[in-house]
Amino acid sequence: MAVIEQLLREESDGTISFGNHKLEKKEKVEDFKHAGDLYKVKTYAEMTKLEKNGMFAYESEPGTSVNHFNETEAGVTFSVEANEDVQITVGLQDESEYEVFINNLSVGKMNTNLSGKLSISVELEAVDQIEIKIIK
Repeated sequence: MAVIEQLLREESDGTISFGNHKLEKKEKVEDFKHAGDLYKVKTYAEMTKLEKNGMFAYESEPGTSVNHFNETEAGVTFSVEANEDVQITVGLQDESEYEVFINNLSVGKMNTNLSGKLSISVELEAVDQIEIKIIK
């Protein structure tokens, strides 16, 4: 998979792709309109962060390139690539239980905290990209 050169783009299937884990210095895109929402992304090799309507949506350390990010009432799905293992935090519903799938394999159920954040660690060093699905 190639990195996202535009930093934030709309895909033909209605999802968005964002981030660029290959950048040496931080870059950002603000006021990106998609499906009635306003997005902002900050990204570089050390971190990628996405906000939706001024609220937290996604963050990774180190930086990632995220493809086909799709957020629904049931959860969120996306594929992710990076140069090394990564810690990913997504914004979901407060104090709710979700099942986490990595490459279609369930890694178990997890609960969000009071602010609706759920964090997972993903091993990416030996692969090009990984599919993530977090379903309520």
